[in-house]
Parts: sequence; C-alpha cells; structure tokens
Amino acid sequence: MNNLEKQFKLIRIFVAISSALVLALLIILFTTSDPFQTMFDFLIGPLTTARRMGNVIELMIPLLFTGVGVSIMFSAGQVNLSSEGAFFLGGVAAAYVAVSILLPMGIHPIAAIAAGGLVGAIVGVIPALLFLKFNALPVVSSLMLNYICLFLGLYVINYLIIDPQAGFLASLEYPQSSLLPKLFPVTRIHFGLFIAIFVLVIGYLFLMKSKWGYSIRIIGKNPNFAKYSGVKVAYYILLSQLLGGAIAGMGGAIEQLGIYNRFQYQRLSGHGFDGILVAILAGYNPKLIPLATFFLAYIRTGADIMSRTSDVPIELILIIQAVIIVFVAAERFLEGWKHKTIVKRSKEALVAEEV
Repeated sequence: MNNLEKQFKLIRIFVAISSALVLALLIILFTTSDPFQTMFDFLIGPLTTARRMGNVIELMIPLLFTGVGVSIMFSAGQVNLSSEGAFFLGGVAAAYVAVSILLPMGIHPIAAIAAGGLVGAIVGVIPALLFLKFNALPVVSSLMLNYICLFLGLYVINYLIIDPQAGFLASLEYPQSSLLPKLFPVTRIHFGLFIAIFVLVIGYLFLMKSKWGYSIRIIGKNPNFAKYSGVKVAYYILLSQLLGGAIAGMGGAIEQLGIYNRFQYQRLSGHGFDGILVAILAGYNPKLIPLATFFLAYIRTGADIMSRTSDVPIELILIIQAVIIVFVAAERFLEGWKHKTIVKRSKEALVAEEV
C-alpha cells in the first residue's frame, strides 16, 4: 500500500501540473496573435541563452531554502506560514550586520547569514509556542506574524540603516566584504547555490533518515499515537518549527548578499509562500525539492520572457500556480482511480493466495 500511495501522489501531481500547463497553453492560443512563437518563448525560451538559464538557477536558490524549511515545518502537522516573515526578516538581519559591523572578508557573510538564521528561527518558533501554550491555530498566528515581521523589518531599514542619498527607500550599500562571490560572469548565480545544496542534503538526512525526523513525521501523521508511544510531542514540534524558520531566515540572508547590493524590499517578497508550493509539489520530501524548484523557476522565467516578447501578461503564471495548488490540495482528486486500483490489487492478491 505504501508503494501505491507514493504512485498515487506522483500521478496526482503530474496530472495537476499537466492540467495547469494545458490550460495556460489554451489561454495563450486564444489571447495572442502569434500563439506558436509565444508558446515557444514560454516553454523553450529559458533554454535559449546562458543568461536565461542563469535566471532559472538564481530563482531556484531562495526556493531551495524555503522549500526545505516548509517541508520540515509541515511534516510536524503544523500549518506554519511564517517562513514568509522569516525570509524577509532574515534578509533584514543580514543587511543590518552587513552595513553596521565591520568584519573581515569571509567572516562577514558568515556572521550576516548566521544572524538571518537566528532571527528566522525566532520567527518560526513563535506560532508553535502560541499553539502549545494557548492552542492558537498556527495558520492564523503565523499569517499575522508575517505582517509584524514586515513592519518591524521596514522600521529597521528606514530608520536605522537607511541610505539618504539613494533616492528611494533602501539601506546603505553592502560592503564588498559581506557579499557572496559570483560563480559565472554572465549570470548572477552566486556561492549561495552551494550552501543551498548543503542545506538540502542535511535537510533530507535530518527529516527522512534520522530519529528526530522520524519523530517529527510521526507527529504530523498522528500526534496522539506519537504521544502514547513516548515521543516528546511538544519538543519535536518546537524543534521542527525552529529549524524550518532558521533555514528560511538563512535563505533571506543569502538572497540579499548574493543578488543585491542593498536592501530594497518594501513588502513581503513571496519566497516563503512559494516555498509552500514547492514543499507541496515535493510531498514534503527534500529529495524532490530540486525538481519542484526547477519547475517553478523555469515556468516563471518562461512567463517573464513571454510577457516581454508578446501581449500575454506574466500573471498567467498565477493561473498555473492556482490550478496546481487546487488539484494537489484536493484530497478526493483521482480518489476513485485509487480506490479501484486498491480493490483490483486486493482481488489479485486473494486469487494468488488461493492458487
């Protein structure tokens, strides 16, 4: 049954993605004067130049962090949406350390990333504490917490490290000692890619191969069973939310030091919510997160190219995301096929036993 469950999840995700892409192509077909060129730009455009492929990888880097963080959080059964605020405030913390503390090259980015991870951990664990202490729903408290993170971060940027000469609301420029080195001259791919891969591997080993990860997943599936089996439910809930928030905060810090030369966000970036979509597509398994992040980054890059070369707006990507989420989240989607398959295999097993 475990193999059937895995097959069912993969097929459901595949059908959801295929349905979303077919709907997108139909919209393109009926809304533009040159549908074939538009489809080519959308589906093949990211592969046409090294810079465009670089854009795909650049978009993947922060999603690898938030995807792993959300997978750990949600595996404990906590619908904690604070990865959005943790990512934003982690970037603010990194910006503050970058411009306020003078450190040698090599140590400076490590300190800034550590600050982002620490702040992210605090943000991630707050909804869990509210849940355990006051039974507050994490989905509600974390959504509200995201706005606290936003306005707290904007206060730090606009009153503590603002650059009055910038001409717009932004922090002072990051010193060269704090920036992550670029890996390829024609792209903005940076050293954060290696850190993301490292976090991905550690996240997989922790969640899928360690006793801590096993305890977290058991709590997510049946907290009462975990409790009566001797698992410290409160401890592992706090651990999972703290780690997930820390990873998201590190992602925000690395995005700032790898892509930007100053903090420029004036609103939540959406990376945390994108991480939720990535985690859902990956089934909360870090091993599948690279595929999910590549898919999302690829279609976003294709949509951006399409919007610049045709009259189809980039908002088309929002339709694709919405359709995927609806199909994947619908528990009874393809449930009939699953039930028929279970009955068929059970009958085959009975016949085999009789023989």
